[in-house]
Amino acid sequence: MTEHPMPNPGQLRQIPSQFSWIDHRLVRDGHFESCSCESMAFYLFLLTVADQNGLSYYSQPSLMKQLNIGTLKFTQARTELIQAKLITYKHPLYQVLSLSPSAKSDPVRQTSSSPVHIKQILK
Repeated sequence: MTEHPMPNPGQLRQIPSQFSWIDHRLVRDGHFESCSCESMAFYLFLLTVADQNGLSYYSQPSLMKQLNIGTLKFTQARTELIQAKLITYKHPLYQVLSLSPSAKSDPVRQTSSSPVHIKQILK
């Protein structure tokens, strides 16, 4: 198999430690709320077909056919995923990125001048 250069080697996809292959932070950190159905379908498809490094070699026409969407919706969905830092794209490769820790999923890292209650830390 031919080696391909990684568009973003600093964020290799890692399988989360919980039972599912899909990281629960997608829900906890509000990605489902902030992204369209088309972008989430696109993301799920990439999660499904990506290799161990998160790389997918599907072309735009193939992805559009699989997702049953047109060029405009496809472009909007890809842009949403890139802006949400869920994927990166460098023709011809898509890379599913690791999810960055957020204040929502890690209350200890919240930047606040007030103390954090122990209940928040243990959640």
